[in-house]
Amino acid sequence: MMNPRRQFFRGAAALGAAVGATVGAATVPRSALARLPEAVSRSGPETAPPATPAAGLGYTPVVTLNGWTLPWRMNAGVKEFHLVAEPVVREMAPGFSAHLWGYNGQSPGPTIEVVEGDRVRIFVTNRLPEHTSIHWHGQRLPNGMDGVSGLTQPAIEPGRTMVYEFTARRPGTFMYHPHADEMVQMAMGMMGFWVTHPRARHPLIAPVDRDFCFLLAAYDIEPGSRTPRVMTMSEFNLWTWNSRIYPGIDPLVVRKGDRVRIRVGNLTMTNHPIHLHGHEFEVTGTDGGPVPLAARWPEVTTDVAVGQMRQIEFIADEEGDWGFHCHKSHHTMNAMGHSVPTLIGVDHTGLAARIRALVPDYMVMGERGMADMGEMTMPLPENTAPMMAGQGPFGAIAMGGMFSVIKVRADQPPGDYRDPGWYRHPPGSVAREWPGEADGSGPATSSPGEPTRAPAGQATPGTARVRKPSGGHAH
Repeated sequence: MMNPRRQFFRGAAALGAAVGATVGAATVPRSALARLPEAVSRSGPETAPPATPAAGLGYTPVVTLNGWTLPWRMNAGVKEFHLVAEPVVREMAPGFSAHLWGYNGQSPGPTIEVVEGDRVRIFVTNRLPEHTSIHWHGQRLPNGMDGVSGLTQPAIEPGRTMVYEFTARRPGTFMYHPHADEMVQMAMGMMGFWVTHPRARHPLIAPVDRDFCFLLAAYDIEPGSRTPRVMTMSEFNLWTWNSRIYPGIDPLVVRKGDRVRIRVGNLTMTNHPIHLHGHEFEVTGTDGGPVPLAARWPEVTTDVAVGQMRQIEFIADEEGDWGFHCHKSHHTMNAMGHSVPTLIGVDHTGLAARIRALVPDYMVMGERGMADMGEMTMPLPENTAPMMAGQGPFGAIAMGGMFSVIKVRADQPPGDYRDPGWYRHPPGSVAREWPGEADGSGPATSSPGEPTRAPAGQATPGTARVRKPSGGHAH
């Protein structure tokens, strides 16, 4: 049987066998293809180290979470890049991969990183089965380079190459994505990040020690399948950062005291309130540019709407492993079915054994909530992500989707992004089980201004008595 990856790429290889080239609306001779920059490709899901800038440029390069930065070459004073739009296989988490469309072997495509004032030239080769284009989201550029097929340019036909050329006029965080059949192409994962660093010290853009970026994307991939359902408008079951789902999302590793910048772009169909534990941050930039100092305030959550970018910054002054996630509760779960009934409080006593006589793998789930899903090892269809996975130092983290951990360490060397492992808490600094009786029974005590606790078993006004399915009581 043919390897699924090889079978998936068979059609794409035929398209790329003899690539023609188009510049604007003019055809370039086939001999000119020899002058194209090398099309660098990368398919691994690991976070690549930052691309070290040339001496004297004075900026901290970005780290693309579970991604990489596209190499470039200088040609007569112009920075040249080569993007290849093509089918890709993206590992979303260990054991679960998807057939997507992306750039240079990956979805999202590689980050393009330049400096304010750079003249850039981007060759875009189309190895998709249909035409495409690229819109440079948020950039100031000539209208004919804006990338809207049919409006500002002819579409890039399969097997052809077009070139975009403009000056990176303003520093900031931007995105790139198609403006051609974008319902399909963006639903299939075609997107990427663009970062323009300031050339000189900027009054609104502070130097940072660590600079991370990632894109929010959503997919509807049925359990056991590999290709997104592109017609879905709202019922997505996979919520991703750079097309990865937790626990497949790498941690953001920083040194205590570092000034940290995180750039988040949203190309899903809904907004995402991004929340950071243990620290306060400021929103210092959008895709419209840096935020004026007077318009900034401390936050722990910022909402990133559709088609927007938010750039947050904070001082990592609290050691530990801090959660960082979308605060929409369904967006931190994987492969979630939306038609599953709520069974909380339903008594399954005796029923499970009778069902297992007919369905041996049947498991009771939902009568006490869904927390057990974080530790379940029930059989799943091939190539299906668990709903909640990931183990921490104290057990199941029971999170998926748009979730990661910011690891702050005092002994992390400058510029070192290696995972230091789980945080070792100082003695006495971890929440612990109360050694007394679980129901809190005992002598009723109170301090001035505190209510007196009622004796065990006696309800106070306004307290409901609830009978659980097991026959016990809860107050």
